[in-house]
Amino acid sequence: MNYRHIYHAGNFADVLKHAVLARLVTYMQGKDKAFRVLDTHAGIGLYDLSSEEAQKTGEWLDGIGRLLASDMPAAVADVLEPYLKVIHELNPQGGLTHYPGSPKLARMLFRPQDRLSAMELHPDDYETLHRLFDGDFQSRITHLDGWLSLGAHLPPKEKRGIVLVDPPFEIEGEYERLVEGLEKAVKRFAGGVYCLWYPLKKNAPIPAFHKALKETGIPKMLCAELSVKSDRETTGLTGSGLIVVNPPFTLKQELDVLLPFLKERLAQDRFASARAFWLAGEAKAS
Repeated sequence: MNYRHIYHAGNFADVLKHAVLARLVTYMQGKDKAFRVLDTHAGIGLYDLSSEEAQKTGEWLDGIGRLLASDMPAAVADVLEPYLKVIHELNPQGGLTHYPGSPKLARMLFRPQDRLSAMELHPDDYETLHRLFDGDFQSRITHLDGWLSLGAHLPPKEKRGIVLVDPPFEIEGEYERLVEGLEKAVKRFAGGVYCLWYPLKKNAPIPAFHKALKETGIPKMLCAELSVKSDRETTGLTGSGLIVVNPPFTLKQELDVLLPFLKERLAQDRFASARAFWLAGEAKAS
C-alpha cells in the first residue's frame, strides 16, 4: 500500500514494459473486433516528471530520457513507434514532462471499440486515476486489489483481451503469487494475452520462478529480460523481466531487434545484458 510509482515512472523497466504493451495493443488491432485491456495494478495513469517525487530519484533520466536522446536504427524505430507516438502526443511542446502509466498508454492507442478496465488499491492513487478517466465511457476504473480481478473480471465480455499484471513487489512471495494468479486467470480466459512484469535484483528467485511457470503446463510463454547493471553492489532493482503468454507471432522477432538496442542505450555498467527466449512453445528454453 505504500508503493508510489511516481518515483520510478519512465525508468528503464517502464521503457521495456510499455514498449511491449504498445506492441501488444497494436497487434490486437489487426482484427476489427473489440478487445479489453485489464490492468491489475494501474497506478495513477499519468506522471509529471517535473514533480518533486520524480526529480528526487531521477530514474526517468536513465530510462525514457536516454531513449529519446538516442538516434535509433529504422528497425528499432518501427518497433517503438506506437510507444513513442504516445510520449510525443503527451509532450506536444517538445521535451519530456508527462509520462504515461500503462492504462493511459493503452487508452491513447485505442480505437473507438476498445475498452480498458483498470484496478488500483491505493486509495489516493485510485482517486487520481478515477479523475484522469472521469467521463471516459471506454474506461472502467475500480478500487480493488488487482489480484482479485484475475478471477472476478475474466473473461472479458469482448472475449479478446490483454491482461497486464504489474505488482509492486513490496512483500515476500510475489513471484509465487504471479504464478498462482496466472494459473487462475488462464483457467477462466485461456485465449487471453497475458503480460507479467517482474523485477531482477540480487538473490531474486528467477530460476525457481521460471521453473514454476513451466510446470503450469501453459503451452506458449515468451520471456524478455533486460538488466542495465550488475547486482553485485546493490540490493535494488538492476533489471526487469516480462512473461508474455499467448504472444503475437511477431513479438519474438521484434524483441530480438529491440532488446540489443535497449541494452546498449540504457546500460549503466559493462554488465548490462538482455535476452528473449521461449519458456514454453515455439522453442523450449534450455
